[in-house]
Amino acid sequence: MSLGYAEKLSFIEDVGQVGMTEFFDSAHVLQDKIEQLAKLIEKSRHLVVFTGAGISTSCGIPDFRGPKGIWTLQREGKPLPEASLPFHRAMPSMTHMALVGLEKAGILKFVISQNVDGLHLRSGIPREKLAELHGNSFMETCPSCGAEYYRDFELETIGLKETSRRCSDEKCGAKLRDTVLDWEDALPPKEMNLAEKHCRMGDLVLCLGTSLQITPACNLPLKSLRGGGKIVIVNLQKTPKDKKASLVIHGFVDKVIAGVMELLNMKIPPYIRIDLFQTILSQSLSSDKKFVNWTIRIASVHGLSAPLPFIKSVEVSFSNNQNYKEATLDTQPFLLKRRTVLTETFEIFLNLKFSDGCGCLNTRIEIPFNFQDSIEGFKLDKNATLEKMRDAAIEDSKCGQNAVVERKTILVPKSETTVHAIVTNVKTFDCQLSNGDMKPMKEGLNGLKTTRKQRSKGRKRKTRL
Repeated sequence: MSLGYAEKLSFIEDVGQVGMTEFFDSAHVLQDKIEQLAKLIEKSRHLVVFTGAGISTSCGIPDFRGPKGIWTLQREGKPLPEASLPFHRAMPSMTHMALVGLEKAGILKFVISQNVDGLHLRSGIPREKLAELHGNSFMETCPSCGAEYYRDFELETIGLKETSRRCSDEKCGAKLRDTVLDWEDALPPKEMNLAEKHCRMGDLVLCLGTSLQITPACNLPLKSLRGGGKIVIVNLQKTPKDKKASLVIHGFVDKVIAGVMELLNMKIPPYIRIDLFQTILSQSLSSDKKFVNWTIRIASVHGLSAPLPFIKSVEVSFSNNQNYKEATLDTQPFLLKRRTVLTETFEIFLNLKFSDGCGCLNTRIEIPFNFQDSIEGFKLDKNATLEKMRDAAIEDSKCGQNAVVERKTILVPKSETTVHAIVTNVKTFDCQLSNGDMKPMKEGLNGLKTTRKQRSKGRKRKTRL
């Protein structure tokens, strides 16, 4: 979890058992259990996954109750661990992406998460197949119309409080609220109802990286038992629900899931992160109509006052035939004002320097400048454009690719707002984490893909970027 999130929580004396002893199954036992789990998943018809902080520790996000958990260290009077990456740059783990692969194959029906790190949504789990019981540090919601806004920055509040932004729907405009619960907040009914529904339907509930201590969430997997479903728990510590489980695996979640995917002969999809930002070029004539006063601004797509966390600085330069002085913008808002002769045309080059956690150091954007030329606005198919960028990033095995998604123009006063997309992270995964003794099942899931329904066409929630 985010250290900032832990600090924002209200003080409470009893946070449950902490400093719990970790247990590790022997290599032989672990292999046997992984094979059992793979067979259970292969036979399942309604797989539900219930996740806790343990699936995100390999992402550089500390848990709460483990030997080096936040609350464990606090109780022992020790300094808290330092995050290896900014919270907003944390990348999904192998387990997160394996779940995406299972969902795309039509096997995984629903994910229930107690985490607020937003990594399930960021990894690619569809919103309609995800219940975030404790909220999402990057999600705002409109209490009036129900619209959701997924941000690329961590929200400043928790406890379902009002934020500084409003709903973008012109017919609404209500003040948005954060979605992360504080101790005294009740679990959101919409999320709980969906979670309960799928647990009752589930013939297999797989609990990953959770100590199953916090009620009422920890009782959700038990609802599958009434219909004859089974529970599997993968966790390094013992849990209060172990006796109810058909299988308990003590091992690192990533290692277990990698072994399962290898046995099922399934590849773990790569993680490609694409970030958006906008450039705003405003132009106006001087009073004598000989010069153009112009401003270039690099801003968040979430609003001019919203932070732009993945860009550290912007170097501005111009095409070779111009003698304009270069500039470095190293504080937000990234803004540059200049004056040029009316008839001049040139290129503005923006060299974007990325913040820590991005997979590449920088990329360059070119913006044409011609006051006397009128540029038409357009809006591309965003999903198709982003999919092409993902394919290119996978093929090139690197990030930095960029594309224009949308351009809006205003004639008076003249301005161009262009939305850019940039690939900022590429992460691939190898299932070969086992000891080499595992062999793919003879009748793997490749044969099941044609018989299982691909992604249910349930009603989607409005989630806006």
